[in-house]
Amino acid sequence: MIQKITPFLWFDNKAEEAANFYVSLFPNSKVEAASHYSNEGANVSGMPKGSVMVVTFELDGQKFMALNGGPHFKFTEAVSFLVNCETQEEVDRLWDKLSEGGHKDRCGWLKDRYGLSWQIVPTVLNKLLSDPAKASRVMKAILQMNKLDITKLEAAGREQ
Repeated sequence: MIQKITPFLWFDNKAEEAANFYVSLFPNSKVEAASHYSNEGANVSGMPKGSVMVVTFELDGQKFMALNGGPHFKFTEAVSFLVNCETQEEVDRLWDKLSEGGHKDRCGWLKDRYGLSWQIVPTVLNKLLSDPAKASRVMKAILQMNKLDITKLEAAGREQ
């Protein structure tokens, strides 16, 4: 079955490297295929003939495509990938690996070494924020954090 909507990511020239990196971090993930620039594509894009043009890969069941399109476009925080994490260990692992060589930001956001923005979020957060009695305290705690900490979020939800 073909996935209806597939995120398509534009990289300068590191699409294959990025795909392999992302695949190494998530279970049930794989690089599926890579196509290479022909003479015509290389002439139009300015990329070297024979270099990787598009990589298709899957992260935990979600299909992605990555293009080596040159330096014309860059990622911004206007688009990010939110990763729901069941445990603090998963939050810690993904936060550390994805932010390596990138930039750690507030409230669970980070930029990876390729400039792509991610939100590393414990699944308990949605429950805490949907409870009106807890939401304000939990949001105040979030605003004090870079990497989100489940124990501190749950403690904020219990405070009176």
